[in-house]
Amino acid sequence: MDFLAGEFIYINKPYRMSSFGALAYVRYRLSRKLHVKRVKMGHAGTLDPLATGVLILCTGKATKRIEELQLESKEYTATLQLGATTPSFDREHTVDMTYPTRHITRELIEKTLRQFEGDQMQVPPLYSAVMVDGHRAYKLARKGDDVELKAKPIHIDEIELTDFNPELMQMSIRVACGKGTYIRSLARDIGLALGSGAFLTALCRTRLGDVRIEDCITLDEVPEWIENNISL
Repeated sequence: MDFLAGEFIYINKPYRMSSFGALAYVRYRLSRKLHVKRVKMGHAGTLDPLATGVLILCTGKATKRIEELQLESKEYTATLQLGATTPSFDREHTVDMTYPTRHITRELIEKTLRQFEGDQMQVPPLYSAVMVDGHRAYKLARKGDDVELKAKPIHIDEIELTDFNPELMQMSIRVACGKGTYIRSLARDIGLALGSGAFLTALCRTRLGDVRIEDCITLDEVPEWIENNISL
């Protein structure tokens, strides 16, 4: 593979690492192996630090396809805790409100999920990289600024309940969706639609375009993978 000319590297991003952190890890090792100061590299489709899964790294001229890749459809698996919310809609923050759950059944969940398929208007999470007057929303939120984000059009192709534990009040879903969909916001909206609350406890991107998680390598596998695929 000619990484300086342009290649794609499929990474299974680990938990608690930023997408840029994963990119920097790979770029440092690739640059050292190629004996260059800095390999040109970018990534398509940012994943939250608490999310795992498919992250496509592009090198050289392949970086020109980043925008095209970001438009591709995506698929996620997610676990939601029902009956509570957090400011970030995931485990980055602690629970700020609790809600009743005795009325929630598998039948109610499956009926509720159907209303989220198709074209939707979705408000992004406050703790996100959305730009507000030239500033990242999460930076304004951490400063305590009063920020109001506008709803944006999204499309959800399919949403499926894959598991429900009524004792723990946890549910797992598979979501196939288009660009700009925030699964954290989806968790919030599902909680509201169920007459309760919800936040993400786990999130994995299992597909981006034609790239599936089975096609990806872990960061631990990166050094040997580079060694086996490098062209000097």
